[in-house]
Amino acid sequence: MQKPITQIVIVGGGTAGWITAGLLAAEHNVDKGVLAISPKLNITLIESPDVATIGVGEGTWPSMRSTLSKIGIDENDFIRRCDASFKQGSRFINWRTDAVDKSNSYLHPFSLPHGHQELDLCPFWLPHSEKVSFAQAVSSQEVLSQLGLAPKTISSAQYHFQNNYGYHLNAGKFSQLLLEHCTQKLGVTHVRDHVEHIVNNEQGDIEKLITQQHGEISGQLFIDCTGVKSLLLGKHLQVPFLCQKSVLFNDSALAMQVPYEDPATAIASCTHSTAQPNGWIWDIGLPTRKGVGYVYSSSHSNDSQAEQVLRDYVTANGTSNQLASQLEPRKLNINPGYHAKCWQNNCIAIGMAAGFIEPLEASALALIEWTASTLAQQLPPNRQVMDTIADRVNLRYQQHWQQIIDFLKLHYVISQREADAYWRDHRDSSSIPERLQAQLELWRYQAPSQHDISYKEALFPAASFQYVLYGMGFQTQLPSHVKPSQLQLAQRLFNDNQQRTQALSKSLPTNRALLAKVAQYGFPKL
Repeated sequence: MQKPITQIVIVGGGTAGWITAGLLAAEHNVDKGVLAISPKLNITLIESPDVATIGVGEGTWPSMRSTLSKIGIDENDFIRRCDASFKQGSRFINWRTDAVDKSNSYLHPFSLPHGHQELDLCPFWLPHSEKVSFAQAVSSQEVLSQLGLAPKTISSAQYHFQNNYGYHLNAGKFSQLLLEHCTQKLGVTHVRDHVEHIVNNEQGDIEKLITQQHGEISGQLFIDCTGVKSLLLGKHLQVPFLCQKSVLFNDSALAMQVPYEDPATAIASCTHSTAQPNGWIWDIGLPTRKGVGYVYSSSHSNDSQAEQVLRDYVTANGTSNQLASQLEPRKLNINPGYHAKCWQNNCIAIGMAAGFIEPLEASALALIEWTASTLAQQLPPNRQVMDTIADRVNLRYQQHWQQIIDFLKLHYVISQREADAYWRDHRDSSSIPERLQAQLELWRYQAPSQHDISYKEALFPAASFQYVLYGMGFQTQLPSHVKPSQLQLAQRLFNDNQQRTQALSKSLPTNRALLAKVAQYGFPKL
C-alpha cells in the first residue's frame, strides 16, 4: 500500500507561495470555512527572512475573485488592507501607430462580448469597423472605463458585479494579508529560515531540506516558489530554461511608486499601457498612489535613457517636477522565458520559479492561480501515480506558455509604429513564432474564433485575440455570406449592449467613490 501524500513543503513566500498554501489548505483541510480537527495535509512554508517581495505584480485578472473567495478572504478586508482598486481590463495607448492622440488607444476589457454564448458578434461587426470600435460595439467596459466608473455598486454582494473585474493592489500588503490568513485560519506552518542544502533520496526525489536555524525539514511534495532563483526546479533539479528573448525583447524594467498630490485624483479602472520608443509604460491606479514602470529592451535602450523616458511620462501625466525629482526608480532585471517543465520528480514550481516573460497583460498572477489551483484539485494521492499527474500538468503548462508568448507577441507584431527600431524589429519574421504567423495569415480571411484554440481552459479566449487585433486596426476580409436570422440576432445584441452601457453609465459610481463607500460600509456578504 502506497503511503498517501500528506507532507507538503513550500519554499518561498510572496504571492506565489501564499496563494499556493491557501488553495491547498482550502481544498483539503477546510470545510465551509472551518479548519478540520485532523487536517489531511501538513503544509509548511519556508520563507527567507532576507528576501523582500518584488512588489510590482500589482494587476490581477477576474480569476483572483474566485481565488480569494475559495481561500476564505473577505473582499472588504482585502480591498481595505491591500490598498486595492478595481480593474476592468487594459487600455493600450499609442500602440497602433506613432501618432500621439486620443484616437490611438483601445481597451482589452475583462468582459466577454455581449451575448457570446448565443453568437460570435465579431463577423457581424466587421462591416461597421469604421464607425465603432469592436470593444465599444460588444462591451460596455470601453465606455465605462473612459468615464472612470467602477464595475459595481456598493449594494452588490462581495465578489459579484455588473461588469467583470479584477484588481489593482499593493503586492507587499497582499502577501502580508495572505500570510496572516493562511497561518491564523488555514493552519499553514510558517518557517522563517534559509535553506542551505537540498537532499535527494536514491530515486532522485527531494527528501528533505537543511535549514540554517530549524535543521531538517522533510516532505513528500516540494513546491518551488523561490522566484527567478528557481532554487529547487532550476538550480537543484536542473530543468532546462527556455529563453524567449529572441521573440519578446524586454529584459529590463524601472518601477516607481508615484503619490497623488491631490487626494481626490480620479482612479483609472483599467491598467494603462502606453507605448514608448523602446518598450512600454504601465500605469496602475491605487487609492493613494500610482504604480508606474517602464518595461524595455536593453538591446535598444540603456538605463539612463529609460529613466528619462519614465520621468518624462510621470511629469506629463499630472505629477509636478518637484515631486518627480524626488522619486527614485527601482531597477528590475527580466530573463524572459520559462522552464521546460514545471513539475519534475516530486517538485513543482509555481510563479517566477517556473518562468516569467514580461508584465504585459498581467499573465503572471493568472498563471500562479492556474498552477496552484490545478495542484490543489489534482493533488496526487501517492508517489506512485505522481508522475502521471505531473505529465498531464506539464503538458497544459507548456500549452499555456506557448499561448502567452503568441498573445503577447501579437501586440507588437501588428503595431504600425515605424519611428523606432525596437518596433520594427518586433515585426521581423525571424522573431515571430511560426504558429502565430500561420494564425495571422488565417485571420486575414476570417476572425479569430474558438476553433483557433486547440485545448480547453486556455488562459486567453478567442475574444481576447479579437479585442487586440481589431483594437490595433487589423484588417480581416468581410464575410461573404451571413444568415438573415443571425444578422437579426446580432443587431439585437448590439442594441442590447448599447442600452446596457447607457444604463450603467448613469448608475455606476466612480472607482474612487465606490472605494470610499467600501472603506466606510463594505459590500454585503452573500
